[in-house]
Amino acid sequence: MTENNTAPSGPPSPRSPGYWDAAAPEFDEEPDHGLRDPAVRAAWSARLADWLPGEPSDVLDLGCGTGSLTLLAAGQGHRVTGVDSSPRMAERARAKLAGTGAEVLTGDAAAPPVGTRRFDVVLARHVLWLMPDPAAVLRHWAGLLRPGGRLVLVEGVWGTVSPAGLPAADLEAAVAPLADRTRFERLSGEPALWGGPVDDERYALVARPAPARRHTEVVDVHLVLRRGAEVLLARRAGTGYGDGLLGVPSGHAEDGEDVRQAVIREAREETGLDLAPEDLRAALVMQHRGPGGAPRIGWFFEAAYGAGGEPVNREPEKCSEFRWCPLDRLPDDMVAYCRAGLEAYRAGDRFVLHWQMAEDRVAHDPAAPDRTVCLPATEGRAG
Repeated sequence: MTENNTAPSGPPSPRSPGYWDAAAPEFDEEPDHGLRDPAVRAAWSARLADWLPGEPSDVLDLGCGTGSLTLLAAGQGHRVTGVDSSPRMAERARAKLAGTGAEVLTGDAAAPPVGTRRFDVVLARHVLWLMPDPAAVLRHWAGLLRPGGRLVLVEGVWGTVSPAGLPAADLEAAVAPLADRTRFERLSGEPALWGGPVDDERYALVARPAPARRHTEVVDVHLVLRRGAEVLLARRAGTGYGDGLLGVPSGHAEDGEDVRQAVIREAREETGLDLAPEDLRAALVMQHRGPGGAPRIGWFFEAAYGAGGEPVNREPEKCSEFRWCPLDRLPDDMVAYCRAGLEAYRAGDRFVLHWQMAEDRVAHDPAAPDRTVCLPATEGRAG
């Protein structure tokens, strides 16, 4: 995609392949494209100085066209990367920017080919109106920003008979879920920007995306109750997750509990066992994610049969049966991550990832890919 200030009328469409290549030779003849008029260039330079950070920053100019705004940003001391889908536009931009240190890439502005690089500013002039899903594009662009970065978006609606473009209200609605702060500026009444008066809608939106929320995870606890070579399994019922499948007695830590307190409480509520802290051994720590779900941290604690009494099903509305099963011959009708955790525990692993994909089943599937990743632990004391 490339910058454009007037919605073209008639075929070919600006969304069609090759349109911008064909437009490249005459593109800079428009006053706000080539910025050849000193007054127009000065007006855009002043605007950029206001929109961009005051200190030298990394700026990504998407749909850079022939690079006129890219050149202004580079001239203000910024480290600029331009991207345009048109090879001929990109070629003209490289020529215009020669010697400035700016980089011009050929690629899709919606998904710019910048890899893992991050920027202080994503700048786009007259680009979003060409996108089938501007909200999705904005989410991707916001992900290209460093913390504290900003989106600088210049858009409009051109023409009165058959108007084309992106109304300001639509862009503000698309930005709102992403933005912590926004600044809206109407540009239609500033003829110096356009080389003369205009009577359609032109505007700029400067948005600072909200800081990323700190990642949090539910902490769940699991009781591995051993009776010699056997382990106690409970069949889930009426929980809404994995019902009909086997797993070990489990629950999640509540506010104010540590994981040991949590497994003692859950054991009492589910099995009637009155375990003491000294009855428990940390068996396994697993970060796991069910199909389409959120990540969780699971702590598996081992206890020996006889500790705390005889297990009794205290929650029949959530558990249809208890069953003792050999640890080395676990049944297939188990919750997948629990089965994986017990297999890793039996093998002597202590730190495990089990990251299921959306297409996976909640139940263990012997034919499915093994999602278990065992993490090596340090040995002995750190010297």
